[in-house]
Amino acid sequence: MTGFRVGIGDGICAARPAADTFTRANYLGAVANRVDSFWVPDHLNQLFPRSLWKEKYCGAAKLIPKIDAAMEPWTMLGHIAGRNRIGRLRLGVAVTDSGRRNPAVTAQAAATLHLLTRGRAILGIGPGEREGNEPYGVDWAKPVARFEEAMATIRALWDSGGELVNRDSPYFPLRNALFDLPPYRGRWPEIWIGAHGPRMLRAAGRYGDAYFPGFAHRPVDYKQRLDVVRSAASDAGRDPMSIIPAVQLFVVTGRTRDDVDEALDSTILRAFGLNASDEVFARHGAQHPLGAGFAGGQDLLPHGMDEQTALSHVAGIPPGVLREFLLNGTPDEVIEQAAQWRDCGVRYMVILNGSFMQRSLRKGLTSAQPFTKIVRRLKKF
Repeated sequence: MTGFRVGIGDGICAARPAADTFTRANYLGAVANRVDSFWVPDHLNQLFPRSLWKEKYCGAAKLIPKIDAAMEPWTMLGHIAGRNRIGRLRLGVAVTDSGRRNPAVTAQAAATLHLLTRGRAILGIGPGEREGNEPYGVDWAKPVARFEEAMATIRALWDSGGELVNRDSPYFPLRNALFDLPPYRGRWPEIWIGAHGPRMLRAAGRYGDAYFPGFAHRPVDYKQRLDVVRSAASDAGRDPMSIIPAVQLFVVTGRTRDDVDEALDSTILRAFGLNASDEVFARHGAQHPLGAGFAGGQDLLPHGMDEQTALSHVAGIPPGVLREFLLNGTPDEVIEQAAQWRDCGVRYMVILNGSFMQRSLRKGLTSAQPFTKIVRRLKKF
């Protein structure tokens, strides 16, 4: 890969007046700004306390009545591809879940989208989070081991050439399994792996076409982890420099620094800080509200928190936590922060505008203008 590439993400929550109102607007904005790709998440619900999703805390609740009304990603990407004939953006899931989705079904979904879009699908995948598994009866005891087996299963099916596949696995055994969908022009979708811990980083090097972590970490962490991914790729006999160094980041922006600081101090955006680990909190002289050693978003179960409990947790989040892992500020400030990621190895940045989660609906909506400036300047990196 040469140059610096940019993607835009969307939360695909059912909105008003139509369920895909915001998703379609974001997609058309991505086309207009000539970015390289468009991404959607794979969640059954969100990583926020639902008890706080009220207009008094977040103006966007007027347009998105239920924050946990998450739409299904492969259906949405197929809808986007079928409805929008303009633009040929690559379409990715950031990222799907190897726990609650059988890998054969994931392999089929990604390959189908790849065929229908003539080679534009990207399979973003990771071990998932507790909130999308445990409440639905999926064992969360060994998510990384399950992920490794899912990746081996997907590769075995894609590489089978339509022959029957037999493979022993503690999670996904194959017994005369058949996968007969063809690759598009001989190429399967790229696999972008969201990884943070040592074992997952090694798996990304063995199986991934891209290293694609999300929040919450720093550019210096990224550089160190990318080195581990590339070392693992080399150990597996792969070209370490073929791994695309990508990252997904949330942006909070506004017309002025005061507007940005006001947004960062809003209840819902501060609640976003619960997704950071206790290690991040420790760097800011605090302990995670959910206890010492709490792992962050991967283990967060926010849906049972009542309003007062959630507010008490939010009150314990130092302002510096959010500023550490969100790109935040005016366009000039965000570009300076993004440059740090570029200097630490990132060559593909997928960004999402999280500014709409602030208290003011008007300022949330008008953040689209500075966000657009950021996108256009990133494309010049």
